[in-house]
Amino acid sequence: MEIDSAEYQLRCQLTGHEDDVRGICICDKVGFATSSRDRTIRFWSPDESNHCSFTTSKILLGHTSFVGPVAWVAPSEELPEGGLVSGGMDTLILVWNLSTGEKIQTLKGHKLQVTGIALDGSDVVSTSVDCTLRRWRKGQEVEVLEAHKAAIQAIIKLPSGELVTGSSDTTLKLWKGAACIHTFSGHTDTVRGLAAVPGLGILSASHDGTIRLWELSGQVLLEMVGHTSIVYSVDAHASGLIVSGSEDRFVKIWKDGVCVQSLEHPGCVWDAKFLDNGDIVTACSDGVVRIWTVHQDKIADPLELESYAAQLSQYTLSRKRVGGLKLEELPGLEALQTPGTSDGQTKVVREGDNGVAYAWNMMEQKWDKIGEVVDGPDDGMSRPLLDGIQYDHVFDVDIGDGEPVRKLPCNRSDNPYDVADKWLLKENLPLSYREQIVEFILQNTGQKQFTPDPSFRDPYTGSSAYTPGQPSKPVAKPTFKHVPKKGMLVFDAAQFDGILKKVSEFNNTLLSASEQKHMVLTEADMSRLASIIHVLKDTSRYHSSKFSDDDVVMVLKVLKSWPLTMLFPVIDILRMIILHADGAAVLSKHVNNANDVLMELIKKVTTSPPLPANLLTSVRALTNFFKNESYHDWLLKHRGEVLDAYSTCYLSSNKNVQLAYSTLILNYAVLLIEKKDEEGQSQVLSAALEIAEEGSVEADAKFRALVATGSLMLEGVVKRIAMDFDVANIAKAAKASKDTKIAEVGADIELITKQS
Repeated sequence: MEIDSAEYQLRCQLTGHEDDVRGICICDKVGFATSSRDRTIRFWSPDESNHCSFTTSKILLGHTSFVGPVAWVAPSEELPEGGLVSGGMDTLILVWNLSTGEKIQTLKGHKLQVTGIALDGSDVVSTSVDCTLRRWRKGQEVEVLEAHKAAIQAIIKLPSGELVTGSSDTTLKLWKGAACIHTFSGHTDTVRGLAAVPGLGILSASHDGTIRLWELSGQVLLEMVGHTSIVYSVDAHASGLIVSGSEDRFVKIWKDGVCVQSLEHPGCVWDAKFLDNGDIVTACSDGVVRIWTVHQDKIADPLELESYAAQLSQYTLSRKRVGGLKLEELPGLEALQTPGTSDGQTKVVREGDNGVAYAWNMMEQKWDKIGEVVDGPDDGMSRPLLDGIQYDHVFDVDIGDGEPVRKLPCNRSDNPYDVADKWLLKENLPLSYREQIVEFILQNTGQKQFTPDPSFRDPYTGSSAYTPGQPSKPVAKPTFKHVPKKGMLVFDAAQFDGILKKVSEFNNTLLSASEQKHMVLTEADMSRLASIIHVLKDTSRYHSSKFSDDDVVMVLKVLKSWPLTMLFPVIDILRMIILHADGAAVLSKHVNNANDVLMELIKKVTTSPPLPANLLTSVRALTNFFKNESYHDWLLKHRGEVLDAYSTCYLSSNKNVQLAYSTLILNYAVLLIEKKDEEGQSQVLSAALEIAEEGSVEADAKFRALVATGSLMLEGVVKRIAMDFDVANIAKAAKASKDTKIAEVGADIELITKQS
């Protein structure tokens, strides 16, 4: 079976870990190992009684905190069944003998969490949040490199022998021995995961939500955009498929840079790896290891598939709240069979995915339906609970470095320094984080004028409330699900054969009309067009294939001369040329000159009444221009004209046009935030809010408009303007949406509005 043309389905679910599964290590053909926040490593072997499943054959205990990276040591005389090397939050690296399940070495040297492990011959090479790369030989540290300017998050060894590291400084580095021979720049946030693609290059996964494929020279061959949050891991298979795991709860499978399938999980996906046969192993924050397959004889039985679908549904329900109550905790309709005790008594019950309020009608002895309940503003009447105790505030705190979000409770009357110290000790975090936690508490409880008592002494350490001159530490901050957006979205899927067929069909129509024969493409022209399509189809060679100026000139000539009704397939060709590095470079000569062909085209296709097909293809093409930095100046220069020309697209009855337009708005938001352009941000904010408020806009288009709004408010300079646009009510309406993503980004925006 061709695995790159089949749909992955659940094969089995492996339980045993008691907390988040953090890492996966494929151990040749003998099985695989998983690491967990529960401080253990489990080795999974094929289950002899069930060919679809695996069973735990070893549990390795030794780390004192959560375990992250794990590497496989091939069998040898010393290790007849092979071994494992693991790194943990406890700063230790442990070497394990799989035949006995015992640790045989403990490598101490790193000052902070160990984030990556690679084997270089018999040497162990490790990376850490302490910014160092360390080499270990026969249990001894033999080399320490200050490898990056920020925490190192991943390391791999290439088939050619070099090592590659990825860091929170947004770069990758290529190492030959102790020398860095190349630095890869391009990601806009932490580089979190790495994988080698033999014969092609390096894959990187980033907190900016993208995956990149790099040549060893540093050139980007592909950028994959589709995840809506941090991408934690990436892996490649010999079939050409790529798999990625993300904070957004999805595993995505990519082919030629296009996402061909998404696998939903009931929690964050920390890691995803291919088995040799193409099956995929995933590590989830719910503590379950899952295997996905395209092999029909290994797919889970219908009962387990149905059970998993129900599990996902239940997870979604458990996260939904109505009127401050968890939806799953509401009684069902059967609760209405019990009569009320007083006229006007209200009761909220669950109907499907909604909470609905009823009032008791004493005269008619029945429950009258009032309407659907949605989350409203905090009325100050209910106080949040944590571990069964009520507090004035319970904050989500993200301390970074891949750590899970922590709950920080406090009351208005508490001394914030006392709260911070007790919480840091409880969470086993460094006390040097104190100032940042105190600042966070003061900022989010409105206690800006708080003055610390100089006589205050920490009851645990005896130190004063403030220690000047301490080094800066990561600042605790509220966590947002979908904002700010990093990186550009593109429309990179195309039906090339259909495009060529449509152009040929239109050309034949022109041929049969005597007054239009001067527009007809010759056989040589059609052959050139077919060659262009052939180059565009072969995405794996985008780094080396070329376009001539004549190729681009011919496409532009058709766009200039053909009738409006026939333009859309040719615009689609232009849309894909933009994504080709050489094609985009050749095209730029015709865009950035006095006879700007792109502005001519925009004016032509938006002439009233515009054709939906032309609107769709041209907006998608414009959106793709954001991918290439050389067009950013043009996009900024013509922002007003572009947005005015397409300003009514969100009212189109064509859902694809709505989505394309909202994606254009989102890309503009990202670019204008980067350029700190306040005037431009204001215009894009206004357009985004128009989309968000329109009731007939489809869900994905509305979601992207809301992400643009939240990103502009959080990272831009237009928060005050947004408040004037009554963004608080827009956020409230979004939070009440039945669409989970819209509800989540609505909550993000609401949180931003409450920040001072």
